[in-house]
Amino acid sequence: QVQLIESGGGLVQAGGSLRLSCAASGRTFTRYAMGWFRQAPGKEREFVAVISWSAGITYYADSMKGRFTISRDNPNNTVYLQMNSLKPEDTALYYCAAKAGVSYYNDYSQYRYWGQGTQVTVSS
Repeated sequence: QVQLIESGGGLVQAGGSLRLSCAASGRTFTRYAMGWFRQAPGKEREFVAVISWSAGITYYADSMKGRFTISRDNPNNTVYLQMNSLKPEDTALYYCAAKAGVSYYNDYSQYRYWGQGTQVTVSS
């Protein structure tokens, strides 16, 4: 069992940065690949990034490449999402999630555990 709690969201101006954190409980954190998804009002949940258990593999959605960086700190059971050059269209509720392996990484139905989300709002 893994419980996930996101933090770090907030209101930022376009061009600014935020770092999201996702703290995981449970001793099996290192068994899971960790992903970030986001959902804006009226839109479907969207893949953002994923990192393998060893941090050796990362994938990003095309619109986030070069702006967002996912990382993880296994000893402290935490995964991060550094977001730079934020745009108003990045406004959404951001979730972290855990799954076994990185296959089908952009399919949210493959993730077993989810946090409650943290709101990111980017003003123009």
